[in-house]
Amino acid sequence: MKVIFITPAADIRRNSFYRFGGNTYGHKNNITGPLILGHILKNSGCDVECYEELYTDPDYSKMDYADVVCIYTMTCNSKRAYDIGDFFRNEMKKRVLIGGMHASAMPEEALLHADQVIVGEGEGVIEDVVYGKMKDKIVYGTPVENLDEIPFPDYTLLKTPAKAANVMTSRGCPFSCNFCTTSRMFYPYRTRTPDNVIKELEIYKKAGFKYVNFEDDNFTADKKRAKEILRKMIDNDLVFKETFFFGRTDMANDEELLDLLSRAHLRRTLIGIESLNQESLDYVNKRQSIEDIKRCGEKLSKYKIKIIASIVLGLDYDNISDIDRSVQFCKDINAYQLQPAVLTPYPGTPVFDQFEKEGRILTKEWEYYDMTNVVFKPSKISPADLQREFFKAAKSFYSFNGALKILKTYGFDAGIRRLAFWFFTRFGVPYFNHLSEKSNGNLFYRLNHGF
Repeated sequence: MKVIFITPAADIRRNSFYRFGGNTYGHKNNITGPLILGHILKNSGCDVECYEELYTDPDYSKMDYADVVCIYTMTCNSKRAYDIGDFFRNEMKKRVLIGGMHASAMPEEALLHADQVIVGEGEGVIEDVVYGKMKDKIVYGTPVENLDEIPFPDYTLLKTPAKAANVMTSRGCPFSCNFCTTSRMFYPYRTRTPDNVIKELEIYKKAGFKYVNFEDDNFTADKKRAKEILRKMIDNDLVFKETFFFGRTDMANDEELLDLLSRAHLRRTLIGIESLNQESLDYVNKRQSIEDIKRCGEKLSKYKIKIIASIVLGLDYDNISDIDRSVQFCKDINAYQLQPAVLTPYPGTPVFDQFEKEGRILTKEWEYYDMTNVVFKPSKISPADLQREFFKAAKSFYSFNGALKILKTYGFDAGIRRLAFWFFTRFGVPYFNHLSEKSNGNLFYRLNHGF
């Protein structure tokens, strides 16, 4: 049986300008889920191919050899996923399965474009669904109890580019911020043993990968386990050129951990600062203080760990001055990159339920749910002003002088990437102002003139 896995990308993310910007942000990689499920099906005798649309445009008209097409959804790519599903079902007469984050939150919607929908983790049901043993239209997967028992992502199945290998050493998160989707999709929080993680890294080292991304929501949540993994990486010569990870401010409390992170080349991390307003941190259930954030900035700089500082724009207790203060703080700690994220009410999260109940959701055009567009009515800022703040934050942070500072601190490659961000962010505000005056139904026009 021939099975194809597709990870779609929203229309805007498939244009050449965005793809160039994406390559500037990081290294080409692939979501692990399809590569794990594909490995399971490969072991059962299927012929499997995996495609990632973010970096290239597969020609689906030439895939008439497929028996089953499996499509992964996030909210921002769900419209594209549905279009692909409709094409394979209606034009190619193929059997289509849809799963992933968005489909798990909105299974009835996804079923309009698929023969079956898998909700939740698919490892325990994928074989039975593909081989027709489970015929329910909506199939509910159960959380994998022992993550060591599932196969590793199989990159030999991937037919599109990947320069970095993605690794998930855990699933879920012991914290539960009210805007987070993954802590709901992957519940409860579970971890893999360090030895199992090392076995996976050995494969990627032999395959020639120079870059690795630890895609856990919080790699350092269990500090003792994280340190054991790092020691084994160092002892077994499994240190890559650079490894990215998602962290949390409390890692700054453990100097031994910071030293190991640096020695194992985990030197680029995304930290959820979110806001410098304690009321906002409490509102999202972040469970961190302003002092935690400041201490983390100081400590990571000491160990030359590059910080991608993530702040959330549009929280109910934040006004424009709070956003400006957060951006300035990220400058002050010499953050490597800023990720200003517009608060996005993803289906299945408490913030979605709150805004739905309060009548504050402006649109359910899912392609705009990508953390760069305003899709709700903020509490203290108008929707149009919040959209402007997104572009203003990026432009303010990515200055030419800031790029030179990064060049001096982290070297040539980091400096060139930062210069590229400086170039791209020059266009943000003019782009918004231009589209907000074009009466063609685009989101920016509606934000400026009313829905």
